[in-house]
Amino acid sequence: MERTWITPAEYPDFKGKSVLITGGASGIGRCLALSYAQAGAQVYFADRFVAAGEETLSILAEHQVGARFLVCDVTDGQQLTRMVKTLLNETSGRLDVLINNAAIANAHTANLFSTDDTAFDQVLAVNLQAPFHLTRQLIPALAATGGCVINIISTRAFMSEPNSEGYAASKGGLQALTHAMAISLGDRGIRVNSIAPGWIDTTEWQLGSPPAIDWPAEEHRQHPAGRIGRPADIAAACFFLSGRDAGFITGENITIDGGMTKRMIYR
Repeated sequence: MERTWITPAEYPDFKGKSVLITGGASGIGRCLALSYAQAGAQVYFADRFVAAGEETLSILAEHQVGARFLVCDVTDGQQLTRMVKTLLNETSGRLDVLINNAAIANAHTANLFSTDDTAFDQVLAVNLQAPFHLTRQLIPALAATGGCVINIISTRAFMSEPNSEGYAASKGGLQALTHAMAISLGDRGIRVNSIAPGWIDTTEWQLGSPPAIDWPAEEHRQHPAGRIGRPADIAAACFFLSGRDAGFITGENITIDGGMTKRMIYR
């Protein structure tokens, strides 16, 4: 199945650059792994789902590029430390780009009416605490290259629907963590920014590479941009933020939602 991705020739050359993507085995993360690999980067992606990770490697191989799959549960401190050690051994202690993408993405997993008392803590552990701990461990490696961090948040950081408290809190927290880290790491030459995706159709980028969904026209039309988002839209923004033309941008967020958060809707 033909996938929609970025044409790397349109973006800066990432040859010789090292990139770590968490949650890289499926969805947006899988697209990021392929996009950066096609752009010439030395790609590492971390994920706890082995089958999806191995499938991602196969997809990259189909396109004559490669990556290193690091099996890791980002909420497990020992696994995280082992993963960082492996990465830095292979990159001589240097890292150019860290993309904190791993997330529990079900917006309704932890809410005020949930019967699971641990759900809220689990969502925050993956979506908020893991980016903090991983970034902290990689400060020397990022400082060695004048690197950057990109946190994948969500438009749910700014607006909500009912029963989405855990997800909204985690993504709102990650936005705040973004600008806080940008200030703390600026004197080390590390930039930190975030990207807030809206509705991004990741169907083709999931385990098994399911066929694309033929969304009704009205679903596309509700977006001021005229269509539902694609993972390649997020990859394009990551390319920009991690490229040489974004050197004066830090502590900022780019919302990629086709204009949905700007549309006033009354019922």
